[in-house]
Formats: sequence, structure tokens, C-alpha cells
Amino acid sequence: MSQFKLTRFMSWLRPLLKPVVVCFLALVLVFSQADGALAARAGGRIGGGSFRAPSPSYGRTYSSPRSYRGPSRGSYPGGGFGFGFPFIMPLFGFGGGGLFGLLVFFAIASFLVRSFRSTGFGDGEAYTPNPTVSVARLQVGLLAKARHLQDDLNRLATSADTSSSAGLTKVLQESTLSLLRHPEYWAYADTDTIQTKLTSAETEFNRLALIERSKFSHEAVSNVNNQLSGSDNVALPDADGSSPSGEYLIATVIVATQGKLALPNLNSEQDLHKALNQLGAVPSDALMAVEVFWTPQASGETLTSDEVIAQYPNLKLV
Repeated sequence: MSQFKLTRFMSWLRPLLKPVVVCFLALVLVFSQADGALAARAGGRIGGGSFRAPSPSYGRTYSSPRSYRGPSRGSYPGGGFGFGFPFIMPLFGFGGGGLFGLLVFFAIASFLVRSFRSTGFGDGEAYTPNPTVSVARLQVGLLAKARHLQDDLNRLATSADTSSSAGLTKVLQESTLSLLRHPEYWAYADTDTIQTKLTSAETEFNRLALIERSKFSHEAVSNVNNQLSGSDNVALPDADGSSPSGEYLIATVIVATQGKLALPNLNSEQDLHKALNQLGAVPSDALMAVEVFWTPQASGETLTSDEVIAQYPNLKLV
């Protein structure tokens, strides 16, 4: 009886095996191709910086257009014990009091206040060891025809001095300039700006940088704080000589700068143009750190639409 039931069950199951097997193989084929298509590509990275507290002179030399040369000791008008103190003492200590002495005292006090303000201490620019820092990220998706960008950034990666403030400023200016030169290739973009304090600025900067680095299969070329690696792979296509077909390139600029930097929301090419100019204009004495990422790194290689959607869902049309 049990043998009969087993035979009957097998006869019922046999017609279903073929379509089930076909569907299973089709699913395996589809997902294996999708994995290959969405595999992370190699990227490039340039940058560096330091999150040390600024010197007390920063607020005066950068934020204020006035220049100031500190006086020598004893020459400050009315300050210390060089001039003002002996001058005031006779007014109050030797019969010089009364209304006249009071008026003279207020005149000198007013002069001292104006003198301190002229140095930048009295107009909201006082030095603080934990100033405001802006951490900004600008991301641009370009059409595949903008392959000059890969060449420009690859060349910059092998030649830039990323150990100095002047060198990092040049990296920022050259990167934004390369993006500005061909607005006809702009397709997508996005910005993100965080206002924080110096003590937490490095954490925010590293968080944004790590997000971008995690999207790469590896960094084919990297020049960070003058540590150059992978230069032998610069501007080379795949090892088999082929270049996977695609449509887009992605470039990302992350900047940490002293003070407030507010990038516009990107809804048009004009907004993107303004944001790139803002980043490129950050002065060297305000720039704390910068990193530039691009993918794919190899010259001529591009990303597909599916790759862009999967890895960069934040991008908006411009």
C-alpha cells in the first residue's frame, strides 16, 4: 500500500520538477549577473589635513580685513604701567580728582576700548580653542564623455604635495576647476554641510570620507598626507584591455574649513556652479582638511545607471 502511494506521489510531482528547476536556474543566472554588474569599482583618493586648534592670530588675520602689529611692552597707550597709570594717578592721588579727572579717565578708557577693538578682540572675533568648523561634501555625477576628469585627477594624485596647506589648497582648487570646466557633462549632484565644533569636526569628516571609500572595491591610487600608493595603476584600463560599458563618472569633494560655509541646495546647474566656486575659494589659512574621491579610477572606465542608483541614491538631477 505504501509503495503504491509513493508511486502515485512521484507521478504527480514529476510534471512540476521541470518548471521548478528552470525557474531556479533563471533566478541564479539573474542574480549572478546583477552581482557582477553592481560590483564596486576601483576609486582614486587625494587629500589630507590636520584638525589642530587655530592660533590666536587666526581670527584677526583671516576674519578681519584690518592688519595689526602688536606693540612692544610699555608702549600701549594707557596700558600697563608705562604711560596711562602714572598719568591717571596724579588726577586722583594728588588733588586732580573731581569732574575734570573723571572726564579724563573716561576719555582714556574709551580710547583703550577702541584700541582693543581695532585688534579684532572686541567685534565677535575673539580667539577660542574650540571654534566653529564647517564640514561640507559636494558630489557630482558626470556623463561618460567627461573622461578628462579621470586624467586630471590621476595626474594630480601623482604630483600633488598633500603634506602642506598650500598643497592641499591647490588640490581643492584644481579639483573644483576640473569639474567647472565642462558643465555640459553635469548630470547629477548633491551637497551636505555640517556645522560643528573643532572637537567633533574630525569625526564628522572621517565619517563622510569612510562612506565614500566603502563604495570602492579598492583605491587604485591614493595620495593622502603625501603617502602615495598605487601610482603604477594610474590611468590604466582593465588588465584584459577592455573597458566595461557605462554612462557616468562620480566625483566627491569633502572639505573641513574654519568658520561657516553654507553650500546651496542643488536644483540647477547654476546652484552647482555656485557650490563649486564656494569650495574652490576657501583660503589656505581657513582650510583644515580636504579629500577628493573619484570612481571609476581607470581612464575610460565608467559606471552604469544601475551602479549609480544602487551606490549613490542621494544624487539629484541638475
